[in-house]
Amino acid sequence: MHPHLTHVFSLLDASRVQVKAAVDTVPENRRRERPAPDRWSVAEIIEHVALVERRFTGVVAVAIAKARDAGLAQETSARTPFPQEHAHRVLDRSVQRTAPEMVQPTGSMDVSSAWTAFDEAGAGLRDAVSAADGLALSAVTSDHHIWGPLNVYQWVELAAGHELRHADQIREIAALWT
Repeated sequence: MHPHLTHVFSLLDASRVQVKAAVDTVPENRRRERPAPDRWSVAEIIEHVALVERRFTGVVAVAIAKARDAGLAQETSARTPFPQEHAHRVLDRSVQRTAPEMVQPTGSMDVSSAWTAFDEAGAGLRDAVSAADGLALSAVTSDHHIWGPLNVYQWVELAAGHELRHADQIREIAALWT
């Protein structure tokens, strides 16, 4: 596996560990319970992250397919990380964001179903990116509605940061019930 992919996948692995650890701090019988009427439950948070990662997978897969069709070469460039100022903003829980409707959780999933969706979405993202291992993914970009043009590696880093943001949200919920 190309070192750029190894690096961004390690970030994704670490963020998933954080999400799991955060969920484990919430009593099992409260994971479907909303801490307030205007806040998501743990199950809804996990469902949301899965929905976002599915969207990211679609964006990345389309961008890679177009680049391949245009003759995408082998990777020779240095990896440009997700901009640090953006990464701080992703993690900043003091700034509340409203998720677009397409990634709003339905609330119909229990934690087990949400975890399955989360695992499948993560695997889909990995598969889409891994299928282009060794290609110049640093040159394959797609626009994000907030962060602007991101290359494939940056999309994976954004997914990891998004997971960390929601791990913090889950820890906030846990603090209410301990």
